[in-house]
Amino acid sequence: MMIRPADLHAIPLFEGITETHLSELLEAMERVTLAPGSVLFEAGTEPHHFILLVRGEIALEQEGDVRFRLAPLAPIGELGSLTGLYRNTRAVATTEAELMRIGVTGLMRFFETHGDVAFPFYNNLLKIVAAKMHRDATRLEEMRTNIIRTQKAMKELRDRVLEAEETPISKMVCDTIEPLIERNRRGHYMVTPAYALSTSVRLDDGRILPVSAMSDGFIKVVNWAGAAPNRDMSFVLVAPNDEIPMSGKIVHVADDGVLVALDMLIDDYEKKLQAHLTRVQMLDFVV
Repeated sequence: MMIRPADLHAIPLFEGITETHLSELLEAMERVTLAPGSVLFEAGTEPHHFILLVRGEIALEQEGDVRFRLAPLAPIGELGSLTGLYRNTRAVATTEAELMRIGVTGLMRFFETHGDVAFPFYNNLLKIVAAKMHRDATRLEEMRTNIIRTQKAMKELRDRVLEAEETPISKMVCDTIEPLIERNRRGHYMVTPAYALSTSVRLDDGRILPVSAMSDGFIKVVNWAGAAPNRDMSFVLVAPNDEIPMSGKIVHVADDGVLVALDMLIDDYEKKLQAHLTRVQMLDFVV
């Protein structure tokens, strides 16, 4: 199937880019044909190409379920290929499919020599991501409201059961509800520090280990060499602009890190922690 540069204007990424520039971009891309059943990429893999589907159908799968079926003209995994994010879906050709693709390195070289294409392209990408974040924020707020409503209802149910005469059923209800109430506490919801706000802990033995996630009640530490003791510990949280002495207890050890439940902080340190958490959380929030 032949693609005209004007056809690309149907894709939001190419809005406002001249047909002459789009023609140059198409000339820099290679054409690939996939047989039915061919796997374009697997979940968890690093993206190496920017891809356009020009003929056929591609199914995007998550955990064996088809989430989307893409038809031409459509970019495939453009955000991952442009940012280095690992694929979170598996892409499979359900029919014979024809693609136009360019390697990520080649695309960056093209943009370096074609700044008049790169600027509107990335401006369009920014608008697409911002719109997605607004939609995600709306959905997350709806979920947050439902969680709060459910949390209040569970606490009220627990209190009513505790006020009544104990029975085997009431004990089972309390034993079921109590862990759910605890798990839904705000302090258990953790955020991941961005690269620009990288956070680590300095242990008493001098080791500095990265923090992969944190909240006002927990910190997850990675790259812990050797066995982590299940005991109380003290350390210093090292943020870009501050250091906060802390203590806590290791409550969970896994291959992906060590989870530390934090002890109560003095007011000054609590304010510093909240200030740092706010900066981290703001990167996930659209004002």
